[in-house]
Amino acid sequence: MSLHETFGQPLLTFPDAEKSPLSIRAKALVFVDPRSRQLREDLQSLAPRALPVLIRGETGSGKELLARHIHRGSDRSGLFVSVNCGAISPTYADAELFGYAAGSHSGAASSRAGWFGSANGGTLYLDEIGDLPLPIQIKLLAALENHEVTRVGAHQPSPVDVRLVAATSIDLAQAVAVGKFHERLFHYLSEGQLELPALRERVGDILSLAEYFLGIYSQRLDLPVPLISEDAQRVLEQHSWPGNTRELENVIHFALLVSSGDEILPEHLNLPVASVAQIEHQVRQILSSGSEVERAALTRLFQGLGSV
Repeated sequence: MSLHETFGQPLLTFPDAEKSPLSIRAKALVFVDPRSRQLREDLQSLAPRALPVLIRGETGSGKELLARHIHRGSDRSGLFVSVNCGAISPTYADAELFGYAAGSHSGAASSRAGWFGSANGGTLYLDEIGDLPLPIQIKLLAALENHEVTRVGAHQPSPVDVRLVAATSIDLAQAVAVGKFHERLFHYLSEGQLELPALRERVGDILSLAEYFLGIYSQRLDLPVPLISEDAQRVLEQHSWPGNTRELENVIHFALLVSSGDEILPEHLNLPVASVAQIEHQVRQILSSGSEVERAALTRLFQGLGSV
């Protein structure tokens, strides 16, 4: 990992960014906000241990990056294998996860280890684990507890050593209560839990991430790096960020493309609702460079508000 100075704070990123299959968003995580610093302490405590980990957080908040930090902080020499459970075919989920033996089905001339076997000696990351079909959840738990998998079409199990890190954006306890998630697998995952707060709950991270995205996109597009004006900073910190880090990345990318000067201003952010900071900026613009008619109208407006 490398450190970049962002608003005077360290930013954690992975090396060889251009070679990474991860998106820009998934290459950086900051621990500036007090809630993020507590999260880092919890992460550093869990990483060296052999416990499974369940990461809870909203969509777009950076759960996979946490999982990668856990893997790097462990002593496991195997691969980090990331699987989106929502993209697994219900028909072939067994073969995709646990592999298959040669001749197990038409066209299977050779055997495949599957995602589970590929993570042998390393970490298997299952994103949105609640999307796994219940029968596969049961087989997953058995493989984790027995340290072995039986590939589709195989007659003997194969030993495996896999650490599971799973992520969810839903409350799995509620899914258990209605019979849509395996209770014993839920308890297995509950040994180690990390809660990733939404971006709106860790306001101290917003400007550091914004500066990171601005720098990366400026480099990629061969553009000079503009500053984020104080008014724009306030807008960013006051926005509720329902799309979390993913939304912030898109907002900064857009702002870089539409800004013409050396500063990102509130109007460049294209956020849906005008914030107090945006209104303040517009008022200051009128007072400093507006016409006499505009300034007089604004004065009358404030006088009217004062008499209410």
